Amino acid sequence: MAPERSTVGVIMTVDDDPGVSRAVARDLRRRYGESYRIVRAESGESALQALRELKLRGDLVAVILADYRMPQMNGIEFLEQALDVYPGARRVLLTAYADTNAAIDAINVVDLDHYLLKPWDPPEEKLYPVLDDLLEAWRGSDFRPVPATKVVGHRWSARSSEVREFLARNQVPYRWYSADEPEGRRLLAAAGQDAQRLPLVITPDGTALVEPDTSELAARVGLATTPAADFYDLVVIGGGPAGLGSAVYGASEGLRTVLVERSATGGQAGQSSRIENYLGFPDGVSGAQLTDRARRQAAKFGAEILTAREVTGLEINGSARVVRFSDGSAIAAHSVILATGVSYRQLNAPGAFDLTGCGVFYGSALTEAESCQGHDVYIVGGANSAGQAAMYLARGAKSVTLLVRGESLSASMSYYLIQQIEEAPNISVRCGTVVEAAHGSEHLEQLTLRDVESGRTELVDAQWMFVFIGAAPRTDWLDGAVLRDDHGFILAGPDLTPDGRPPTGWELDRPPYHLETNIPGVFVAGDARAESAKRVASAVGEGAMAVMLVHRYLEQS
Repeated sequence: MAPERSTVGVIMTVDDDPGVSRAVARDLRRRYGESYRIVRAESGESALQALRELKLRGDLVAVILADYRMPQMNGIEFLEQALDVYPGARRVLLTAYADTNAAIDAINVVDLDHYLLKPWDPPEEKLYPVLDDLLEAWRGSDFRPVPATKVVGHRWSARSSEVREFLARNQVPYRWYSADEPEGRRLLAAAGQDAQRLPLVITPDGTALVEPDTSELAARVGLATTPAADFYDLVVIGGGPAGLGSAVYGASEGLRTVLVERSATGGQAGQSSRIENYLGFPDGVSGAQLTDRARRQAAKFGAEILTAREVTGLEINGSARVVRFSDGSAIAAHSVILATGVSYRQLNAPGAFDLTGCGVFYGSALTEAESCQGHDVYIVGGANSAGQAAMYLARGAKSVTLLVRGESLSASMSYYLIQQIEEAPNISVRCGTVVEAAHGSEHLEQLTLRDVESGRTELVDAQWMFVFIGAAPRTDWLDGAVLRDDHGFILAGPDLTPDGRPPTGWELDRPPYHLETNIPGVFVAGDARAESAKRVASAVGEGAMAVMLVHRYLEQS
C-alpha cells in the first residue's frame, strides 16, 4: 500500500471482496490511470494506514470510494475517519440496493458526495460520469500541493524556530503547520504522535522525525553530512562569504575541495534581508540569494559541501592537516582555510536567554518575518545588519524601533541605510537606549528599556525583538593550535611578525604568507581574521586570495 508519489492525485478504492476490489481498480485505471494513481485496499484499517502514509509524503487524494458492507469497520465508519486525514477528498459510498437508506443517512454523517449502487456496469454510464464530475470539482477546489518537507510545532517554541531557520537557510523547501491548527493535528495523528514532543518533521519520503537534532535533520532532508573521501587538497571550514569564495576558487582551479559548515551556508551575510552595497548588484540582493548562487557555483566546479558538521579540533600530522569532528571522525588535507566567521553576541539582560527563540531572536531570523505582520518590533543594534533587518521587517510590521546604545547611527551604519531608515515612516530610532530586561512566561511580552545617560527605565509591550549587538569569533576550538588575539580573532601574516621575527614554532625559512596562520598551510579568511574589514566583498576577496596562497604553499611544499 505504499504507492509512488503522484504528481496529480490519488483515487482510492476500498472493498473487502478481493474480486470486487480488483474490478473497481481495473475500471478506474482504464479511465483515469494516466492522470491519477489508483490505490486499492481490502479493509478500512489498511486503507487508513495507506492514507496516513500518503499524508506524510504529501500526496494528494482526490476521491475515495468505499464499500458499505465491510467487517470490523464499515464504509461509513471508514469515510468518517478518512475525513480527518483528507478533508478535501471527494467521498463515494458503494452500496447494494438494500443499503440505500444507510447511504442517504451517510450524506449527513460524513458529508458524502455521492453513493453508487452495485453493480456499476457499464462504467461508461454509471461510474465514469459521477467520477468525472467529482474530479472536476476537486481540481477546482483549494487542494494546493505542499512542499515535500513539513514541520509541525508550537508557535512559541525555540527548537521549532531553530528547525525552520535551519531548513530555510539551507534552501530546503518546507511548510509550517501549527500543532494547534487542524492540518497540524492531522499530520500528528498520521504520524502517531501527540503534541507533547515537538517539532515533528516529515521528510519527503514520509519519515516522521520527532525532535530531530540538526545532524539527523540534515541527513534526512538530503543535505550532505558525510565526506566522500578521507583526504583532500583543501578543507574550508565555514560556509560564509569567505568560505564560499574559497570553495569556488579552490574547486575551479583544480583542488580537491571540501567545505564544512556547522549550520547553514551564508554565515551572517546569508541572514541579511538585503545587501545593497555589494559590487555588481545595483538593485541589491538578499543574503539568501547570494548564498544560493555561491553554493551552486561551488558545487558546479566540484566542491563538496558538508552541512551540520561541528569541527572540534585541528591537528598537524606531518604534511597533513587533520580536521576533527564532534562525533570523533576526521578528514585530512594538504591545506586548510579557516573561514569560521563570527556569531552574534548574546544579550546580557535578565530573561533574554530563556526567551531565545520565543520572541527573542539573534540575527534577522527571516522565517519569523511573516509572523511580525501588523506587530510592533524592536531591533537591538546600530550596525548594517540591524539596519537591513529594520528595513525588511518594516514592510509588514506596524512599527519598528531601533534601540542603539551609542549617540547616533553614523558611527557604525552605512550612510545609504541611515537615509533609508530616516525616510521610512514606521521606523523610529532610540539612541542611548539599552534593554535592561526581557519579560514573559512562554514568549516575550514586555521589555524594560533604560536610558544610558539618565538611567531612567521604561516598560514597553513587545512580542518581537531581534538582536544585533556585535560579533564574537567562532574560534574557541582552535585554542592551543592557532594564535589568536585577546578577543579570539585569528592572527595571520604580518600580525604574527610585528617585531620581524617569525612566530614561536615556525620552522620554514620564509615568513608566513599574508593570510597564513602560525601553522604553515593553514590560512584564515573573512571575519574571523584579526583586523578584517567585516564586509561581504572583502570576505569573498580574502577567500579568493587565500586559495592563491594555498597554491603557492603547495608548490613549495
